[in-house]
Amino acid sequence: MIDRSTVDRIYAAANIVDIIGDYVTLKKKGVNYQACCPFHNEKTPSFVVSPSKGVYKCFGCGKGGNAVTFVMEHESISYPEALKIVAKRYGIEVEEREQTEEDVRRNNNRESMFALNGWAAEYFSKYLLNNPEGKSVGLSYFSQKRGFTDATIHKFGLGFCSAKGDALTQAALAAGYKEEFLLSTGLTLKRESDGRLYDRFRDRVMFPVHNISGRVVAFGGRTLRTDKSVAKYQNSPESEIYSKTRELYGLYFAKKAIQQQGFAIMVEGYTDVISMHQAGVENVVASSGTSLTIEQIRLLSRFTRNITVIYDGDSAGVKATMRGIDMILKEGMNVRIVSLPVEHDPDSFARAHTADEVRDYIQRTEEDFLSFKAKMLMREAGADPIRRSEVVGDMVRSIVQIPDSIQRSIYIKECARTMDIDENVLVAEVARKRATQTGDQQAEEFIRRQQAQIQREAKQESAEVDLLRPATAGSSMEALEYELVKYLLKSGHKNYEVLEARQAVQINVADEILTSIEEDNITFLNPVYNQILQTYREQWQQLGVGVEVPAEYFVNHDNLTVSEKAIDILFSDENYVASEIWKQKDVHVESEEEILSVGVPKAIMLYRSKIIERMIDAQMQRLQSGDLDEDEAAECMKQMDQLNQMKLMFAKGSQRLIL
Repeated sequence: MIDRSTVDRIYAAANIVDIIGDYVTLKKKGVNYQACCPFHNEKTPSFVVSPSKGVYKCFGCGKGGNAVTFVMEHESISYPEALKIVAKRYGIEVEEREQTEEDVRRNNNRESMFALNGWAAEYFSKYLLNNPEGKSVGLSYFSQKRGFTDATIHKFGLGFCSAKGDALTQAALAAGYKEEFLLSTGLTLKRESDGRLYDRFRDRVMFPVHNISGRVVAFGGRTLRTDKSVAKYQNSPESEIYSKTRELYGLYFAKKAIQQQGFAIMVEGYTDVISMHQAGVENVVASSGTSLTIEQIRLLSRFTRNITVIYDGDSAGVKATMRGIDMILKEGMNVRIVSLPVEHDPDSFARAHTADEVRDYIQRTEEDFLSFKAKMLMREAGADPIRRSEVVGDMVRSIVQIPDSIQRSIYIKECARTMDIDENVLVAEVARKRATQTGDQQAEEFIRRQQAQIQREAKQESAEVDLLRPATAGSSMEALEYELVKYLLKSGHKNYEVLEARQAVQINVADEILTSIEEDNITFLNPVYNQILQTYREQWQQLGVGVEVPAEYFVNHDNLTVSEKAIDILFSDENYVASEIWKQKDVHVESEEEILSVGVPKAIMLYRSKIIERMIDAQMQRLQSGDLDEDEAAECMKQMDQLNQMKLMFAKGSQRLIL
């Protein structure tokens, strides 16, 4: 268990812009930052980060939180695990009570697997650099054949697994790691015949695979044998911490360069990425030899909407590249193609050129994907009319994927020009395909995206209207509790002016709300609002009237539900700005003080009135139950009369008819 003082230090050190900026591309907008939400797919940014409040909020999917809960949500880990990750980033030592044997046994599988993979990566690295077998076989391959420097080998954690069948397994068991996790990570295999354990990656050079936060989730092992019966690459199996469809090799090392340069370079394999990085081109990632997946594309889209694909110069490389591009287009991303000379792949090309030469080649030769595809297919089709018609169908299938109508129109024009066909033919065919595909997965995804955008806009418009709509007599108790809590969190330290006996008197918002509630000994019915109320009261009593209670007491609350609700409230009018047009037209726009002077007293009176209504209902139920004697019934009616008098008083005080 992490003690509270350590948690407070972590929150004090955490810079939410830096932490979230490690995962998504943030752009400054006013005092806040914006991005496309990493938790759902969108083209228009609705994800807002407030450095002053230390919170984030997505107005599309509704997710919100602080720096720690962002890591927790993004990495799908527990709250303590997220605290440890943030603490490590800022060099804060996490003090926990000493673990018992029972605590160790209860360690969750994910953390145990991460720990084992981290240990194994270090083991492979040390074996490569220090063991005679590792140096003679593995290190000579990396340094001599691949030309990797010591710095590059260290940066990517490259290693070697001994040819001895169980060297790693025995070392891991001796170090205290359990057999079950050796098997679940795939580092170790078990023979069915005799149950003996042996290393999956024996006699292979090793490439650790890091997730987006830098933790080792898997390994790739390459054999150096020429025996055709031995698989060239051996990879970790799917596990609780690793899915090959959701990881991009090198993204952890490339994400900052991708953000800085505004685009990502996609290559195929481990050595392609490493050689490009060593050459000084660092915005490079790889799909690790697997077919490109939607999950990988969406992961990359958090950092850029622009992808440049570099494929091998042979025809097989071109065909393999083509298969994944339509998925990238479908996600609304921009794709360009770079074709290398036939004798090169990205690895050899990077080793043969300087960083400036590589960048210059990319800039000179990159071409929009659809233009490139149209030219290539038309060359292959030649004058054959049947094959040319097939090319048109192929191009239409790609253009149909593009969600943006303007971008589709531009591509239709370009392809019509390239293929020398009537533009109207392409327009009609694309329209027909999109109309007939409304029942398939691609069309459903497009429609869902459009509907989500409409809902986001409607939700934002509704939120803006709600800001100008004060609490009404028809508001529910929960809505009024929300209103009062919102006034406390956003304006509790502020004052508004009222007239008493023709004298202007300054009223403090928090003092007015808390005093009124305490007079009636009220407890909020909604437990989350009540917890916020109690926390505010405790801090307000310590700080004094007129002092702002810091938002951190709520957004960093131990109760994550309280934290989420507080963030919703703090962001409730983040997208609303009073229009200057009204001022230019001499239309009075109420100031915040004017809004408070009307809204706060009304919210208090309406809420107290709702309390009275509940009390009247309770007495009415007693009266109708038939269980009261004559005296009890008379007393009940007397109380109802008094309550109705109070209700009438509140109605006059709020200048609203309370039904």
